[in-house]
Amino acid sequence: MKKRILWCILCACLVSTSLFAQEPALLSRVHDTEACRKWVDGQMEKMTLKQKVGQLFIYTLQPVTNQYSKNVLRKMVDDYGVGGLLFTGGELRKQVQMTNYAQAHASVPLMVTFDGEWGLGMRLKDTPSFPYNRVLGCIQNDSLLYEYGKEVARQCRLIGVQINFAPVADVDNNPNNPVINFRSFGSDPKRVAEKVAAYVKGLEDNGVMAVCKHFPGHGDTEIDSHNALPELNFDRARLDSIELYPFKKAIETGIGGVMVGHLHAPSLGEGPASISQEVIMHTLIDELRFHGLVVTDALEMKGIAGHDDVCARALIAGNDVVLSPRNLKKEIDGVMSALKKGRLSEADIDRKCRKVLSFKYALGLSSWKKVEEEGLAEKLVTPELLSLQQELSKAAVTVLKDSSSLVPLDLSVSGTVLLSVSPSLSEAYPFYHQLKQTFPVGWLHANVDSLDAVEARLRPTQRVLVALHSDKVEPYAALLEKLAKDKPLALICFGDMKMLEKIPEVVRHASTVILAHSDEKFVQRHVADLFLDNAYADGRLSIPLSGLFKAGDGLTVDPEAPRQYSPEDVGMNASILSQIDSIAEEGIRLKAYPGCHVMILREGLPVYNKCFGSYTYEGKEPVKENSLYDLASLTKVTATLLAVMKLYDEGKFGLTDRVADYLPILKKTDKSRITVQDLLFHESGLPAYWPFYEEAVDMKSCKGGLFRKKPDKNHTLKLAENVYACNDFRYNPEWVSHVPSAEYPLQVADSLFLRSDFSKNIVEQIVKLPLKGKSYRYSCLNFMLLKEMVEKIAGMPMDVYLDSVFYAPMGLRHTTFLPLRKFPKEQIVPSVETDFLRGGRLQGFVQDEAAAFMGGVSGNAGLFSTTQDVARIAQMWLDKGICGDRRYLSRATCELFTTLKSRDSRRGLGFDKPDAEHTDNSPCSPEAPASVFGHTGFTGTCVWIDPDNELIFVFLSNRTYPSVYEPNNLVRYNIRTRMQQVMYQSILY
Repeated sequence: MKKRILWCILCACLVSTSLFAQEPALLSRVHDTEACRKWVDGQMEKMTLKQKVGQLFIYTLQPVTNQYSKNVLRKMVDDYGVGGLLFTGGELRKQVQMTNYAQAHASVPLMVTFDGEWGLGMRLKDTPSFPYNRVLGCIQNDSLLYEYGKEVARQCRLIGVQINFAPVADVDNNPNNPVINFRSFGSDPKRVAEKVAAYVKGLEDNGVMAVCKHFPGHGDTEIDSHNALPELNFDRARLDSIELYPFKKAIETGIGGVMVGHLHAPSLGEGPASISQEVIMHTLIDELRFHGLVVTDALEMKGIAGHDDVCARALIAGNDVVLSPRNLKKEIDGVMSALKKGRLSEADIDRKCRKVLSFKYALGLSSWKKVEEEGLAEKLVTPELLSLQQELSKAAVTVLKDSSSLVPLDLSVSGTVLLSVSPSLSEAYPFYHQLKQTFPVGWLHANVDSLDAVEARLRPTQRVLVALHSDKVEPYAALLEKLAKDKPLALICFGDMKMLEKIPEVVRHASTVILAHSDEKFVQRHVADLFLDNAYADGRLSIPLSGLFKAGDGLTVDPEAPRQYSPEDVGMNASILSQIDSIAEEGIRLKAYPGCHVMILREGLPVYNKCFGSYTYEGKEPVKENSLYDLASLTKVTATLLAVMKLYDEGKFGLTDRVADYLPILKKTDKSRITVQDLLFHESGLPAYWPFYEEAVDMKSCKGGLFRKKPDKNHTLKLAENVYACNDFRYNPEWVSHVPSAEYPLQVADSLFLRSDFSKNIVEQIVKLPLKGKSYRYSCLNFMLLKEMVEKIAGMPMDVYLDSVFYAPMGLRHTTFLPLRKFPKEQIVPSVETDFLRGGRLQGFVQDEAAAFMGGVSGNAGLFSTTQDVARIAQMWLDKGICGDRRYLSRATCELFTTLKSRDSRRGLGFDKPDAEHTDNSPCSPEAPASVFGHTGFTGTCVWIDPDNELIFVFLSNRTYPSVYEPNNLVRYNIRTRMQQVMYQSILY
């Protein structure tokens, strides 16, 4: 009966559902409480009073496997019946061996504890470590802290550990604190509490007890409790709002353990907190309603070691477990003496022992299994671990300021130099290499012996990136400050954030400051990607940096976030301009397109930049800033015409030159007299369209032909009015294969591959086609021939030429043919759901059949890009051939190609233009002046450049989704022209 009463009392304490507390989560998960009670009763029945006392002690030892250590361990387990072990630093293998040895000889299973504030690597050699809490405190996504706790729990269980003395719940609000500092999550109690709670849940949801420390708070002290007793001379209101706050939240989360520090907090109670009834019984247990295990900090520390019978006093004060006493025998004897003198009662010991045993049961020790040594190191280091380590480090990266908008870099500006302050260049190479892959950047190594030479080398540069890999930065302060005052300078700290306090003037004058916290290779690459507009950062500073930044400072860098300026800054009305929103959303409702991206620039600044809708009508993937679209016929101007203009600029041909002079295959044909200008004006006489792909189809497999005017059982796919396609045909194996090979390398769909010389067959077909007079007739074939001419003159494939001459140096990282070679499919907007010719979805494969069967690189279509990249090309034309600090085309060439207009049509030299005479058929709004030039694309794209008003209008959509044969509601409802109309109406001056 007595045992049952004690058990009920324990349960009442442990399973309290007070409005002010959360029961310990580990105990709440014990579903079979009767089995737990029986196990605890069984252990209690076989223990003497002294053995019950022993259960409240955790003994500390080194993981050494010699016989002497084993004998000592046997004595602690057999003679004193200690309840748990704490191994100090050592080797993993030896700790596991000693754990197995101890558990095998213990009559009551032992709680094996660990002091792993930043993972197993804090104590064990060659085991995983994680970033310090100060770094993790910069992370905004607390779910990562949960995953961190979850992973540490997995590792603890693998090595036979049930309790981790973590996390540190102290608030780091004293920069002179000698012991907490980087071990804390930061200086903001609320953020510290959130991090603590997330980590605790991750650890305990996965079967390992968390013990937060050092109650009531060790952050705002200037004495290390390892050496002396620190004072917390603050009133209760202050303690409640700062020091105690994270502990309260941890208790509400259901944490299993709290470690009481050796601290003196006079407003809570006299003497060290770890042996104070006022602090433990009154504050922690009664007020904060904590019902888990109360554990002392190590009792061998000098902050408490001067007190006699310290373990007895600790248990009397309310602790359940005493950690690491200096003399185990003496301290157990002291507890037994306190029992004899009535300072402690047997009921106290029974209650504490039952609590310890209950947690042992909850932690699975009632069915302890030997830890497997074989392959343990490999089990610890998993791909998931490596991924999490990288995720945590990347999420902690913090952009503290960016006053000159260096993040991301304008890649069209040359003269960028990286200055690495590092022991050697090898440490800094990953950062440089990641940058160098995308744009030209110089590289210098800072050397204190050659600062004058470094300064001379950097004097003519446009901007400087300074990478700090060493904390010995003071010798470079004067040089860096001078550079920062003279030009845009980005300061990247690949080490401890406190490094910045050594060079305050450099930090104040730097345009950009980034905390990377670590110079791990993957971190360096991630920071480089921030500069390249290819990575996300939202870190916030976890502590203040004296006189420089305050806690919480930080900027969000999001490559998917549209960037724009106030329209009023360039004479436009934002309220009127916002009417484009409703037009864009109307287009989605009318099924004109599933999504679109609209960008307007004036005077080179983005005044409107918004994404609408999704990739498909199902709405699973929203359109983002860097979503790639199939440009369709925009390829004509953003690719082929660019190459034509450059080669013309270099004097490689004239507009009246005959194309046959460069393509001999046209000689002695009816196309021998076609000029370059004829092709650009679409006045060559070539037909508007030709189904080149029919050569790749086995026409014998098409019963009744590939197309019919009326539907029948073999022709059910409606392509257009009175056009129905064969719904079951085969490809000609001479040209097409369903598997890739050296003979069939050109991929045109997910499971469709062409022979490499099919493009030659297409050119031969063009040569054989009859001309239909030289009046205006828009034809993709004109630009297909121009592409062939470009390649003959340039001596290389057109895509390679464009990338080397325009796209790469202009920083157009999202502009490419054959996008699946560079980008994941998920970043590319699909153009068709089910293509009649190629079958299945077209996502990353050009929609235009002619371009597809040219291998994806054609003069009429095939280019994929984003609004931002298309706008940059347009701005280069508007700026008469200049982008950034470099001239790509001469002013004369730009003016000629953007102003010359055919006498027989609205067409310019490759560009389309407004139709002033037939405004109903004009591709532009009526307000567009005659000077406007640009182009449209079949998939629902356009770009229009207005030199008179310094305007650029870019619209990208996938209006062909799900089928190209649906009504063209984009044109029917004048979506693009109405948007342009609003753009012009918003102009104030």
